[in-house]
Amino acid sequence: MSDLGQPLRVPAVRFERILPGSPEHVWRYLTECSRLPGWFGDDGNIEPREGGVVTLMGGHIRGVVTQWKPNRRLAYTWNVFDAANGAESPYPESYLTFELEPQGGNVLLTLLHLPILERFEKQNTMGWHTFLDMLGAAVRGQAVEPRAAHMKRSAALYGIDLSNLQK
Repeated sequence: MSDLGQPLRVPAVRFERILPGSPEHVWRYLTECSRLPGWFGDDGNIEPREGGVVTLMGGHIRGVVTQWKPNRRLAYTWNVFDAANGAESPYPESYLTFELEPQGGNVLLTLLHLPILERFEKQNTMGWHTFLDMLGAAVRGQAVEPRAAHMKRSAALYGIDLSNLQK
């Protein structure tokens, strides 16, 4: 043991995607759960303010908005809850950040999620890949396939057996 601080590095996942349209257009898809119900869930909600409550996927994901900078930056805590034991999450809290930067007539979206448990690295990456594919289709005005179809393609990219996921 030492009184000195110890630098740590934590597992994280980061994506960058170029999406069509304005930051305002993309922002609506990140904050209005009705625009992407196949991901957020039909009853998902993100209160539009710092300190706002986040509830996604029927309460499976819960958090608190830590940064609400419209059309630029959205950050919130991310807690995964088991439906059978909804009072306490068996997983550590993590942080999700979306940044939007205009790029001509497009938007550079950067997603950062950290920390993630090492045993979930590939699954987490697959999940965010799935979300971003769904988001991209929605932002483009295309029909968004069900999440299961996107997950199947993403699982193949990351070598994940969907019938044998980590818990």
